[in-house]
Amino acid sequence: MAELPVKTAAPAGIPTPSRPSVLSLAIKEKAALYSAYMPFLKNGGIFVPTNKSYRLGEEIYLILTLLDDPNKYPIAGKVAWITPAGAGNNKSQGIGVHFPVDESGIRIKSRVEELLGASAKSTRATHTL
Repeated sequence: MAELPVKTAAPAGIPTPSRPSVLSLAIKEKAALYSAYMPFLKNGGIFVPTNKSYRLGEEIYLILTLLDDPNKYPIAGKVAWITPAGAGNNKSQGIGVHFPVDESGIRIKSRVEELLGASAKSTRATHTL
């Protein structure tokens, strides 16, 4: 009996589902957390320095470590901000990952805001604005 060929590619015109990129970010200082946090996003978000190219809306899986917290926070978010190489005002190249609209997103947003305390309301420059 002959074996049938195995199709490995999707038919033309049908996009293949891709796996989300996996990134890891360890923020060790409160000032760095302030610079990376994106409170202007509906569910909050975090800026991740990276040289890799991404598209808005692309799914990202981020493992986030905050200050001295021994927990690692898994975030299944989406790219909501892109700072390209050579951006003005000495901004770092990278992406902003929007926290998801679920319990994990609410938990990480609350944790970041808890760690930032009153400094969350500061008007100092950040990686994004």
